Amino acid sequence: MKTANGIVAGVCLILIAGLLSAGAAVAQDAEARAEAESASKKTKQAQAVSKQVYDRIQKAQEEIDTDNYDGAMRILNSLNSSEKLTEYERQNVLNYIAFVQYSTDDFPGAIATYKRILQIESLEEQTRKTTIYTLAQLSTMQENYQEALDYLYQWLPLETNPQPQAFILIAQNLYQLGRYADMVKPIEDAIRLAKEKGKEVKEDWYVLLNFAYFQQEDYQKVKEIQKIIIPQWPKKQYWFALAGAFTELGDDINLLTSYDAAFTQGMLGKESELVTMAQLYMQHEVPYKAATLIEAEMESGRVSRNAKNYRILSQAWMLAQEDERAIPALKEAARLSDEGELFLRLGNTHLNLGQYSECVASIQNGIRKGGIKSPDHAQISLGMCLYNQKKYQDAIAAFRKAGKTPRSVKVSRQWINVIESDIQRNEQIRLAEAAARKQQQAIADRRRVTERI
Repeated sequence: MKTANGIVAGVCLILIAGLLSAGAAVAQDAEARAEAESASKKTKQAQAVSKQVYDRIQKAQEEIDTDNYDGAMRILNSLNSSEKLTEYERQNVLNYIAFVQYSTDDFPGAIATYKRILQIESLEEQTRKTTIYTLAQLSTMQENYQEALDYLYQWLPLETNPQPQAFILIAQNLYQLGRYADMVKPIEDAIRLAKEKGKEVKEDWYVLLNFAYFQQEDYQKVKEIQKIIIPQWPKKQYWFALAGAFTELGDDINLLTSYDAAFTQGMLGKESELVTMAQLYMQHEVPYKAATLIEAEMESGRVSRNAKNYRILSQAWMLAQEDERAIPALKEAARLSDEGELFLRLGNTHLNLGQYSECVASIQNGIRKGGIKSPDHAQISLGMCLYNQKKYQDAIAAFRKAGKTPRSVKVSRQWINVIESDIQRNEQIRLAEAAARKQQQAIADRRRVTERI
């Protein structure tokens, strides 16, 4: 069904937008963590590193503050090459090196450096935890999705107070690996945690959850998610996603309601969307609204004046029992069409309105144009119009042509019998009238003779 396909296509667009936003969030979160770690090291270094190492790290920090990353790296690499560093000092130096690599978009280098930090045996638990999470983020950015998941699953047991965004990061990596069913739990965990902590539940999270359920064809869940999203973010694509869910669930009434809500809010702008809205009105027995919509949008220029749209407009008017208003649309549709089928429909409309000469002209135009699906039906309609014009011989000829098709033999024969009966009856009436006139003439002649006598 075209309507359903359009709606489903909308769901895919929602997902793409959500994922792009989520990817940006990963990068921002990683950068924020790196900067926070860099700033916090100043205090720790003064307490746990030698004065000589501390002074050189401070010098590197000054270079970083002026965006002289090359200068900072020369100082830090020189420090790192020293075998006299304690493990804690090396941890700090490597952290700064990783920060500079990240700041200069050397993500593979930053990953390698963070991995070296994890090899330090005396690494503090908090630093280990932070480093593992940072590696998960960087691996995601480098599209190493399985590696990112491995780090996240290492990190979770270490974190006593995980934040919702961490579970979204898990879901994003699962998405990239095509593990859609596995996405549900971490996203729902993120939403639950955010609510418990009084934090914002982000729009993108629902988008990911919607996609996960959509891939499993759990349209009941998709519907429930859209009903949560729409009051907070009443966007066109979410109304379409809701309509898609109703389509898959076979809930035609709510499908119309959701689409109509989007239309009422002015969210339908494309021709395909407006035509779909009209078709839905027709399917749900409100053809008058369909017709007025198409007419108005043709006037606005948002719906093209082509054969297809004129045909829809004429169908809407006919379903609304407004045959006279259907005729102009049918004429345009028939004129623009490459086939004669629409001329046949126009002829039948004229027939219904008792416009027999217009009926004959339209059907003959259609026959000449060709491409009629049922030529025998065209001849039957033509015969009926001719019969009503009392063009009996032409009507019989049309019915005989129709009778060459087996399915129309019976009805054609019936019509020919009716016409022949009419001809006989008319002949009898003519003879009776002629006899009456002759008798009246004889009476008149006798009266004149009598008067002369």
